[in-house]
Amino acid sequence: MKVAVGQFAVSKDWQENVQTCLGFMAQANGAGAQLLVLPEAVLARDDNDPDLSVKSAQTMNEAFIEQLCEQSRDDQLTTILTLHIKTTPGRAANTLLAIRGGEVIARYKKLHLYDAFNVQESRLVDAGESLPPVIEIAGFKVGLMTCYDVRFPEMALSLALAGAEVLVLPAAWLRGPNKEMHWSTLLAARALDTTCYVVAAGECGNKNIGHSQVVDPLGVVIAAANLQPTLIYAELERQHLANVRAMLPVLKNRRFAYPQLL
Repeated sequence: MKVAVGQFAVSKDWQENVQTCLGFMAQANGAGAQLLVLPEAVLARDDNDPDLSVKSAQTMNEAFIEQLCEQSRDDQLTTILTLHIKTTPGRAANTLLAIRGGEVIARYKKLHLYDAFNVQESRLVDAGESLPPVIEIAGFKVGLMTCYDVRFPEMALSLALAGAEVLVLPAAWLRGPNKEMHWSTLLAARALDTTCYVVAAGECGNKNIGHSQVVDPLGVVIAAANLQPTLIYAELERQHLANVRAMLPVLKNRRFAYPQLL
């Protein structure tokens, strides 16, 4: 499966951001990609107003999602990103959407809200209450995660035990001491925990690190971006996945079964 990862700096203007997403979708589809992963919270962002993502929240029936669905109508590219979707007045859910064939084929409300490093996402954002689905893309089973979820190995393991072979992760990873190291270490660790490919897209604005990556089931980075807006590609190989899982059967070697992983 050919995958594309698009990173960009999300602006204050949702109309500008939707055009950026549409452009990435057209490029990825034209290059023959079957999966495109974009960053977290691509609706709107402002360095001087940390609440803009929630203030700009839309419903599932408004223009941002409608335009993405229309773009996808005549191809088989699956696009994954997150948006803030309205819940109650003044609040929203950080919602991952998988879009293909003109519709939203799966959605997931972020479980682990980023209440860390002096940030409190839960102040205005409602947490999800259930694990995301595992969906099929080009014959691969794909588990869905969002940003801070990557720090919780039990979630990645739950998805792998449900059949996931690929984990996707839209993110907006904040800058800070050692944060690039945290990001790369955690992506590799989740790949090794689960023997899954990991496809992670990072927002690359002034406050976030970018550094989108595709990591193979042995924790090896096979495609990466730096700080600049870009679209990167990688090939996920079913035979490589099978070889790794035969050589490193951690999912089979587990000695303990956890009745409740969350």
